[in-house]
Amino acid sequence: MPNYVVFGYGSLIFKPPPHVVAQVPGFLKGYVRRFAQSSHDHRGTLENPGRVVTLIHKEDWDSYSSADPFPEEDVVWGVAYTIDPAYEAEVRDYLGKQCLSNQDGYTLETVDIYGIVDGREQVIIHNCYVGRADNPSFVGGEPIDKLAWIIWSSRGPSGANKDYLYRLVAAVRELSAASYDSHLYTLEVSEFLLY
Repeated sequence: MPNYVVFGYGSLIFKPPPHVVAQVPGFLKGYVRRFAQSSHDHRGTLENPGRVVTLIHKEDWDSYSSADPFPEEDVVWGVAYTIDPAYEAEVRDYLGKQCLSNQDGYTLETVDIYGIVDGREQVIIHNCYVGRADNPSFVGGEPIDKLAWIIWSSRGPSGANKDYLYRLVAAVRELSAASYDSHLYTLEVSEFLLY
């Protein structure tokens, strides 16, 4: 039976799932990570939903946000976690509750994760939750100043939306000397978030 590997690209980077037996930084090609998912249950409320990141296929994102100002060559850095096989069902249930609590935002896909090992790229095949653009919580591309304002002003049961952004930015920076995310780093230095 193949290992159960989960790719963390959002809060799972700084808050790993339980029962991890190995972890390695890696990246996805052909996807974008964007603050394009509304959050009324973690980083916002029903009255004032915050924003959290989601993964979207690059070609799908291009059809929703043709004015996206970020480089084509950006990749999505995160962490590939190998789960202890004895706890696979428990971790699947945990992720179902933690990451998919609104049940309308994500779907499970098998994707290629690239890692740098001894200076070479290698591929790890595993499951990953990827955003669906047809779900009710998907908000698509928003102007950076509007998005920064939403992140700056939103708070939910899991805390301030801007704290989620700051923790994610710090975690991505620590993954690798090569890790980078133009979208996150632009939001980090937005004038709304500097105060």
